[in-house]
Amino acid sequence: MTAVIEARNLSKWYGNVLGLSDVTLSIEPGIIGLLGPNGAGKSTFLKLITGQLKPSIGSAAVFGRRTWNNPEIYSRIGFCPEPDAFFEDLTGWEFLTNLLRLNGFATGEAERRAEKALEIVELVKDKDRLIRAYSRGMRQRLKFSQAIAHDPEVIILDEPMSGLDPLGKRKLLRLIRDYRGEGRTIIVSSHVLPEIEALTKNIILIHQGKILATGDIHQVRELIERHPHVISLRSSDPRRLAGRLIRSDFILDLRFESGPDTLLIETRQRDKFFNLLPDIVQEENIEITEITSADDNLQAVFDYLVGK
Repeated sequence: MTAVIEARNLSKWYGNVLGLSDVTLSIEPGIIGLLGPNGAGKSTFLKLITGQLKPSIGSAAVFGRRTWNNPEIYSRIGFCPEPDAFFEDLTGWEFLTNLLRLNGFATGEAERRAEKALEIVELVKDKDRLIRAYSRGMRQRLKFSQAIAHDPEVIILDEPMSGLDPLGKRKLLRLIRDYRGEGRTIIVSSHVLPEIEALTKNIILIHQGKILATGDIHQVRELIERHPHVISLRSSDPRRLAGRLIRSDFILDLRFESGPDTLLIETRQRDKFFNLLPDIVQEENIEITEITSADDNLQAVFDYLVGK
C-alpha cells in the first residue's frame, strides 16, 4: 500500500522542552492506535501531521504534500482535538453548519452535511440545545461529528474517549469502527490500552517524544505479561488474604499501602492470580471491595521498556 501519512526526521521543541524527537515513519490506510502515557508527545505529533504546528526540524506530509502552511490539504483531514474548543452559546446545529460554511460549503450543502453527521453521532434530537448544556458524552460526539462532516479521507482523533463513562466509550468506539471503511486512514491516540485493542491491532508506541516501536498490539500485551504487574486490592481481611497469597510461587511481593485494608500484590502471572483469587475469597469468606490494576494505564509498560 502507498503511505498516506509520512513523517521524516520530524522534531518539535517548545523553547528548551522537547515535544517530539526525530520521528520517521509511514502510515497506511486503516485504523492505527497511537499509544503512550500522558505527556508522551502524542498531541504534538498529531498537531504536526495536521499542519497546526510548524516542525522545528523535518517534515510531515499527507498524500505526499506537506501539511504545514498548506490549506489545500486540510479539506482531506478531519481532526478531533482532546480539549474542548466550542462556542458555548451556539447550538450543536449552529456550530456544525458554521464550521462547514467556513470550510467552503454553500449553506444548503452545509446543512445537509451537518444533518448527516449529527445522525451518525445520534445528536439530531439535541441539535437545537446550547452546547453549554451538553453532557461530556454529547460534547465528545459533537467533536467527532465536526471531524467527519466534510467527509475527509484522513481522520485524526486525539484521546477521543477521555472523560467518558463506560456507555459513552462504547458508543464512541462503535462510531469509530463504523467509520473505518472505504479506505480511510484513522489515527486514534490514547494512554489506555483496552481502548485501542477494541479498535485495531496496529499501533505506534510513543514515549518522551520518541517512537519506541510500531507493529502489532499483541507485542505490547506480551510485554505487559512479562513485566512485574501490580494489583491493588481492598478487602475485609487483607492480612488473611495475604497469608494465602504468599504461598503461591507466582506472587513476587505483597505489601500494605494507602490504609490497612489495601493490599498491593506484585506478580508476573496476572492470569494465574485472577484465577486463584475467587477460590481464596470463597474459602476464607473474605469480601473484596475494590480491585484496581495498572493494565489500563501504559505508564508502567513504558517505564519497563525504557529501563526505569
